[in-house]
Amino acid sequence: MAAVTRAARSRALLLHRVAAALPFSTAASETAAAAAAAAAASDASAGAGEQPAPPRKRWGLLKFGAFAAVFGALGAAGYSSYAYTLEEVDQKTREFRRNMITPRSVAEDASEFEKFQAMAYSTAMKVPVAAIEFYMDVRNTIEDHIRGFAEPTSDKLLPDLEPLNQHVFTLVLDLNETLVYSDWQRERGWRTFKRPGVEAFIEHMGKFYEVVVYSDQMPMYVDPVLERLDTKGFITGRLSRPATKYQDGKHYRDLSKLNRNPAQVIYISGHALESCLQPENCVTIKPWKLETDDTQLLDLIPFLEYVAMVRPSDIRTVLASYQGCDVAAGFIERSKEHQRRMQEQKQHGRIWRR
Repeated sequence: MAAVTRAARSRALLLHRVAAALPFSTAASETAAAAAAAAAASDASAGAGEQPAPPRKRWGLLKFGAFAAVFGALGAAGYSSYAYTLEEVDQKTREFRRNMITPRSVAEDASEFEKFQAMAYSTAMKVPVAAIEFYMDVRNTIEDHIRGFAEPTSDKLLPDLEPLNQHVFTLVLDLNETLVYSDWQRERGWRTFKRPGVEAFIEHMGKFYEVVVYSDQMPMYVDPVLERLDTKGFITGRLSRPATKYQDGKHYRDLSKLNRNPAQVIYISGHALESCLQPENCVTIKPWKLETDDTQLLDLIPFLEYVAMVRPSDIRTVLASYQGCDVAAGFIERSKEHQRRMQEQKQHGRIWRR
């Protein structure tokens, strides 16, 4: 723009000199001078209006390479997290990391350029190794935090049994829709109702079993409910959500963490197979939803009394024999069949005596 202005001034000065040299009248000279000034102003304005075209922004090859490397690393990290465990990633990359860390050997008579090339290669190969190790450290930290929420708070959720009570079976009871039912209405808010016969059931079972309530609800809900439900203290163990295992979006009861012999554990719930990780220990009953004629808990008493007195070597084998049928009803049928056979044997004995 400065060059254009200087050219316009030179042109105006030249026209002024020419006009002064010509043998015209004073008016003609003034007219020529005015024309020269107008021409100079026109050239200056034309030069001022022309703006230099801004340089086009172009992505360099280096920028494209950097973005490709970042997105590639993120994609590889995401796929590795989805497809492989941390131990598998460590195993698959161990040989690569070991080879990359090892310095590249160079002959003693190698040129300075070859030595520099080997040093640059070794330095460059440390970058992916450092990235892999950084990824593994971050993933290990995240999984530790997740494991703290997903796993039960302890591998021994219940204290050790005393030596005199080693033979006692453990009866694990679910809370919601098994012992109680919580209902909400706009007029009165939340209310918790006791299942018919639940207090008598807990008191009677406390004479034969170690009774434990295992719920996926928070302690602030479980403890007040059990305080009102078990006023005589027959429930010796209270386990709530922190003691569950979080898996696939659900809180599961993990009986393997109870610190009890799994052959001596019975889990009773209205949703037993959907809420427990050990289905072989489960007894499923009908979920209770305020039915006034419900007798599910009381119907189980004969079967549970029999187990407590006989003490089978593995309760899981006994429960497997009832698979696909109602345990309480099946036990009554078997008891009737046993009594019928015993009666037949007595009759045969009387006949032989005669």
